Amino acid sequence: MGNIFVKKPKITDVDRAILSLKTQRRKLAQYQQQLEKVIEAEKQAARDLVREKRKDRALLALKKKKAQEELLKQVDTWLINVEQQLADVELSSKQKAVFESLKAGSNAVKAIQSEINLDDVQKLMDDTEEAKAYQDEISAILGEKLSAEDEEEVLAEFDNLEAELDLQDMPEVPTTALSPEEEKLDLPDVPSKAPVASRVADDSEGISSAEISRKKKVLEEPLAA
Repeated sequence: MGNIFVKKPKITDVDRAILSLKTQRRKLAQYQQQLEKVIEAEKQAARDLVREKRKDRALLALKKKKAQEELLKQVDTWLINVEQQLADVELSSKQKAVFESLKAGSNAVKAIQSEINLDDVQKLMDDTEEAKAYQDEISAILGEKLSAEDEEEVLAEFDNLEAELDLQDMPEVPTTALSPEEEKLDLPDVPSKAPVASRVADDSEGISSAEISRKKKVLEEPLAA
């Protein structure tokens, strides 16, 4: 069912000519085979007649054989002509196909070229050449070995850049003067009483001194008898 609507290829005059020549070649080849069989048969018959001492019949067989051989030569010539004609037709057909392909390719090239502006192409080539020259210059610079003096200059420039960056990172110094309210510090008041911890420490020191005096007095009194 799927092949019903398939479009059949168109048969051209060239296709018909090639088919006719191939058919003629096949028929001539078959005729060659028949003639070769007849020639072999006449040759064998002549041998038999010679063996039988029948000279007249043997000469007749050889004459027939000779005629068939001449006809075979003519068929060979025909076959060569057919082969040559077939080769010429096939070659011409291929040449035409190549010509059509070249023609289509040429038309495609023309169509593409019509879409390309020569000014744009020239600009693109110029840009490409400039980019290549710039890249070559960079490669040449990177490929050169710096002298000791150049190395020192590079290090000095690096130090300068580093110092500039450090200065940029430092906080800015205020340029406006402070108001009297901003200059007055908000400090806590001075306490008028002694701290509690100081009083506790003083009491502890007084108790310790009285206790020490009492113990000393007890030690100095004489013991009762």
